Amino acid sequence: MMSVRAWMVVASKNHVARGVKEGITQACHGKAAPLKRMKEGDWVICYSPKLEFEGTEKCQAFTAIGQVVDGNVFQVDMGQGFTPFRSKVNFKKCIEVPIHKMLSKLSLTKTRENWGILFRRGFFEIPIQDFQLIAHEMLGEKIE
Repeated sequence: MMSVRAWMVVASKNHVARGVKEGITQACHGKAAPLKRMKEGDWVICYSPKLEFEGTEKCQAFTAIGQVVDGNVFQVDMGQGFTPFRSKVNFKKCIEVPIHKMLSKLSLTKTRENWGILFRRGFFEIPIQDFQLIAHEMLGEKIE
C-alpha cells in the first residue's frame, strides 16, 4: 500500500482562487510532469507569494488545501496556444495562513534564512510533518 504524500503548489492567490472554484490544480505554468507525481488521496497545499499573477503586492500565505481526486492529468485549451495540464482536487474549506506564522515551525523553513528560494520551484513534495502543521492551522483539525 502506498502512503499518502503531500505537495506544495506555488501560485498567485487569484490563480489559486480560480483553481479552487473549478476544483483543479495546475503547476509550473501548466507542465504535466509535476502533476503526474501526485496520486489519488495525496494532499495539496497552495502557497501564494503574490496576490495577482502579474502584480507585485505580496500575499505570502498558504491559501488553499485539498486532496487529489483521481490522479489523472488532463489538458485544457485556454486559447492563444496555451494548453496547460491540470489535475482534479477536492479543496477543503479553510482559512488562509500567513507563512511568517509558520517559518520557525516548519522543517522546510526553520533553518533557512532565504526560505523564499525554496518556493521558486513552483511544485515540490513536503514532509508529512510540515503538511500536518500547516493543515492544522488551515483546517482547525488534526490530519493523520
